[in-house]
Amino acid sequence: MKWSWKLGRLAGITVQVHWTFLILIAWVIAVHAAGGATVSAVIGGVVLVLAVFACVVFHELGHALTARRYGITTRDITLLPIGGVARLERLPEEPRQELAVAAAGPAVNVVIALLLFAVLAAVGVTRTLDDVVLVGGNLVVQLMWINVLLVAFNLLPAFPMDGGRMLRALLAVRLDYAKATRIAAGIGQGMAVLFGFLGLLGGNPFLLFIAVFVYLGAQAEAQQAQTRVALSGVTVREAMMRRFRVLAPSDSLQRAVDELLAGAQQDFPVVEDDRVLGMLVRADLVRVLKEQGSEVRVSDVMREGGISVRGEDDLHDVLSRMRAAGSSSVPVVDGSGLTGLLTLENVGEFLMVSSALRDGEEANLPDDAHT
Repeated sequence: MKWSWKLGRLAGITVQVHWTFLILIAWVIAVHAAGGATVSAVIGGVVLVLAVFACVVFHELGHALTARRYGITTRDITLLPIGGVARLERLPEEPRQELAVAAAGPAVNVVIALLLFAVLAAVGVTRTLDDVVLVGGNLVVQLMWINVLLVAFNLLPAFPMDGGRMLRALLAVRLDYAKATRIAAGIGQGMAVLFGFLGLLGGNPFLLFIAVFVYLGAQAEAQQAQTRVALSGVTVREAMMRRFRVLAPSDSLQRAVDELLAGAQQDFPVVEDDRVLGMLVRADLVRVLKEQGSEVRVSDVMREGGISVRGEDDLHDVLSRMRAAGSSSVPVVDGSGLTGLLTLENVGEFLMVSSALRDGEEANLPDDAHT
């Protein structure tokens, strides 16, 4: 994720923090200062936030390690002010696997809460949720109850929380994936509307924020599911461009500019002796034109060692790899060299045309075929 700083690696997974996390720390300090808290109380507040996000890291690590059992790698774990995100290479294919991966995160928080409860019981400290205050208080008590709240919040049956994924997995045992996602997303959006209504009535901006977060998360999940179903069984060859321009490594950037302006193609394979050497991406082209001019050679700007795919590869898997690598286009090769160019824009057009054809076929079905 952009604008993130690497903290280190856990179990072979990169852990990083987004710069906006500093806003949360600043807010905690401001709240304590406004309440007239001592320096030690301010430090305690910051320590509590850091401890909470350590628990969030372990929560996301629970997802990642469970996914690893099913052969799914995790690109990284990123800490944000609203929590953490573990970016899985792909979603589990089997509903039971998705259920296990989704449940693993909250299960980690349950274990942490029980361990903290045991520590408090051992030293004779028992506190209720009412004893938890924003400024001051017992850090261990606060951390225990925060983990309990994290479990409750994450188990809400709404995307993008774990409870939404667990609900979808349970539904997908008996229903097809797309229908299970639509039902789970609909429930999530219904909850978002409820949160928004309660937030407006009570003047609670936090509930309004949750409402927007849940609603958009459910909408995005439904769209991803539609794309996954639409691309099921589709190969790269069916969606790739067959008419495209290539560049030679010795070409100047002026040649690339001419090709860019002459058509709709934005990224160009760089080929020599029928061998793909790399890709010239529009963003790099524009940047170098601004810094060095148009006489620079293509070989000095092209990106080497990128993704290379074959025509028979599964399109959905290739798209996942492209998003992971931040690639907007990849060359398609076979034994005889370059055969096509796959771009995100062309995949979008493929989906649009496929949807239109599917809708047309359904509209032309006899009335009794719709029942």
